[in-house]
Amino acid sequence: MNNIFILLGPEIGKKKDEITKIKNRISKKETPEETSYYATETPAAQIAEALMNQSLFAGSRLIIIKCAEQIKKKEDVSMIISSMENMDPNTKLLFVSDEIKIAAGFEGCCPRENKIIFYEMFEREKERWVRDFFTREGAKIDSDAVTAILEMVENNTESMRKECSRLLLFLPKDRPVTEEDVVQWLSHNREESAFTLFYSIAAGDREKAAEILHSLLSRKESPEKIFGGLAWCFRKLRDYLELSKHTEPDSFELKKIGLSSPKAKDYYAAASKRYSSKDADACLALTAEYDILLRSSGTALTDILMYMYLLKIMQP
Repeated sequence: MNNIFILLGPEIGKKKDEITKIKNRISKKETPEETSYYATETPAAQIAEALMNQSLFAGSRLIIIKCAEQIKKKEDVSMIISSMENMDPNTKLLFVSDEIKIAAGFEGCCPRENKIIFYEMFEREKERWVRDFFTREGAKIDSDAVTAILEMVENNTESMRKECSRLLLFLPKDRPVTEEDVVQWLSHNREESAFTLFYSIAAGDREKAAEILHSLLSRKESPEKIFGGLAWCFRKLRDYLELSKHTEPDSFELKKIGLSSPKAKDYYAAASKRYSSKDADACLALTAEYDILLRSSGTALTDILMYMYLLKIMQP
């Protein structure tokens, strides 16, 4: 079935680009009628019925089934495959998922060349992607700023493109983007963020920390992004503690580790009274542990695991 496509994997940006290419190929002939279904919300019977229908207003159709990995029941898979076999030849069907596998029955209906898995980029590839993005836009960015973006932004080109585009809109054009620029933008462009969560954790304010976490989860902020921001903060705290071992660090030393704003200095000075370097390392280890746990547990346990993390990270 050359009109069946399967696009899988966690690299959302490249996957979105491939969907756009498929749409453009269809649009060269005519504008198709496009419909998207989320397998988490739409019953299999409704999807099957839609595949059997014909468009009343266009000569071709594009149907996209998102979260396709959620179609697991044998009877649901069989029902949809039966509809696919009787689908109008002018209908293109895309199965889309952030996972790397969907039901074997669907994969068996798709030509090998129409199935693509978009894996996360390697670290070196991501660094090059960020640098190339700024170069294409006629801007410059220093190495520490690239590292900060990769630590704090979700690991896919869609999220990186969005945040880098915003940075270019609001930051000065007469000099390279610095780590401080990135941190200031990512920590202050929203009412609550991983950074405000860290400040509440560091201050020992459990109630405020829980409130901020609830706000982040309510607006569907990804755990990956939250953990990335927290890990960056705990690494900076460790750097601050190292500088503070023998004397209070001066402005120049703080600027070298990306803490030049007066507010940041105050927050980290307060945090240093509650945490030692050993504590900071333990917090980093716990953050990495829960990051891995969340990636392997699926979305159903996200809220529970995030609150468990918050309780553990704030234990006296």
